[in-house]
Amino acid sequence: MAMRLFRFAVLAVIALHWADRHGTVFAAESTSYPITIKHAFGNTIIAKKPERVATVAWANHEVPLALGIVPVGMARANFGDDDDDGILPWVDARLGELKAEKPMLFDEGDGIDFEAVAATRPDVILAAYSGLSQADYDTLSDIAPVIAYPQAPWSTDWRETIRLNSAGLGMAAEGEGLIASIEAEIDLALDGHPELKGKSAMFITHLSSWDLSVVNFYTTNDTRVRFFGDLGLMSPKSVVQASQPGRFSGSVSAEQIDAFDDVDILVTYGDGMLFDALKANALMMHMPAVARESIVMLGNNAVGNAANPTPLSIRWVLKDYVKLLSEAAKKSQ
Repeated sequence: MAMRLFRFAVLAVIALHWADRHGTVFAAESTSYPITIKHAFGNTIIAKKPERVATVAWANHEVPLALGIVPVGMARANFGDDDDDGILPWVDARLGELKAEKPMLFDEGDGIDFEAVAATRPDVILAAYSGLSQADYDTLSDIAPVIAYPQAPWSTDWRETIRLNSAGLGMAAEGEGLIASIEAEIDLALDGHPELKGKSAMFITHLSSWDLSVVNFYTTNDTRVRFFGDLGLMSPKSVVQASQPGRFSGSVSAEQIDAFDDVDILVTYGDGMLFDALKANALMMHMPAVARESIVMLGNNAVGNAANPTPLSIRWVLKDYVKLLSEAAKKSQ
């Protein structure tokens, strides 16, 4: 306990040095240009401090916003957007804090809208968390320098997303300060929840209450699963063994569901109908986590979105998410 408190105190001091309570970084180190940033498609060179910042794909815009920079354009939210304005609540709140107007929103329902991105005349395009193909990267690079993911599509965790995107802004030191402040808040949220420590959790993707023959799950490469580690949870051996390199999801037949008997907590997207279907299914009902009802049901809402952690969403719903996981963990004891 003493070591935990000491670590929290250190993180808190770092966080206060770098960021105010809304995540606006106010201290900075000088940055020398050009900057070279390595990623999955090679190296990107930033010749000078970017002034116009565009972002594509999920949540990359949250890094500049957290650091006090309003993008000239960003991806439209297509999940968990309650009022259908294309902006998630924590992003809308941050824009309000910055007294900023809504940036141009890129509709990515059919892929990246390259013309819309080009129309914003960006100096840099942030895409550290994305599923860019080589063709996407090449086309975007004709518009402006691109910060892509470091290894595999959709597998960049929130820390590395901050590090890469903040480096692309010429604000690497500020990015580290933002990470420290979020870590301090996570530690604070976990205080008083020892029941989570060491429990195993499996994140199943969207299931259908009328077809439970196949179980699709997120692998240990996915950011949702990697976030479990921040919350004191671990991936069970069964999920580790079923995770293939470079893939963020996997599938198994429900007939093999007994392979996941080592799962303490099951997390998935769905409602009461799905919960009842899991309990009644002849195969799924034998999974220990289902039998104990150690299940977290996430919806198309803020908490459901925050299960895939991003720089601004973590602060927004952390306590609610921890509460849901805690309730499920207690049933597994």
